[in-house]
Amino acid sequence: MNAPLYQYGAFSQDMSFVVAILSGVFFGFFLERGGLGNPHKLTGVFYLTDFAVPKAMFTAVLVATTGLYLLSDLRLLDIGRLLFIPTYFWPQAAGGALFGIGYVLSGYCPGTSVAGAATGRIDALVTIAGIGAGSYLFGVYYPRIEKFYVSSPMGSATLPRLLHVNHWVVIVSIWVLALIMFALMEDKVSREPAGLTTGT
Repeated sequence: MNAPLYQYGAFSQDMSFVVAILSGVFFGFFLERGGLGNPHKLTGVFYLTDFAVPKAMFTAVLVATTGLYLLSDLRLLDIGRLLFIPTYFWPQAAGGALFGIGYVLSGYCPGTSVAGAATGRIDALVTIAGIGAGSYLFGVYYPRIEKFYVSSPMGSATLPRLLHVNHWVVIVSIWVLALIMFALMEDKVSREPAGLTTGT
């Protein structure tokens, strides 16, 4: 095994911060170049007029998942050294619902709000302020919600583990579903009258 690089000492802790910063810069750059710093494009999926966000997210997840498990099967990556965030079903479901409400109201997620703020969007700055305020309130009230926060633990839950199948069964199935979804999205966009799409 020779990866993950940091876990196997390919670079120091100080260099890991440099790598993290550079990765963040490039991530933000490509978000903005892809139009994902624009709240009209981000919320277009809720109006079924612009599907750039699910296309980008599904593609990123599928490419990363396929690459990670392929490298693991080729014994180039020790996937056991990667961090799999533990699953707490109900608190994470509640957090996902709150995230979705904030996404619809603001038009941004945390990452895209930073990309939008970098281009001078006031609404993105307001969103960042809201994220900061929400994080502060979470810290203040955490002792009161701690019991719920750590409820319904499931460990490092993944679909292959939950379904008791080989990881490639899940990966191929999701690729098929994603391709069907992309085709339906393209068909929906092609049927829209000219001038009704957002994000332009």
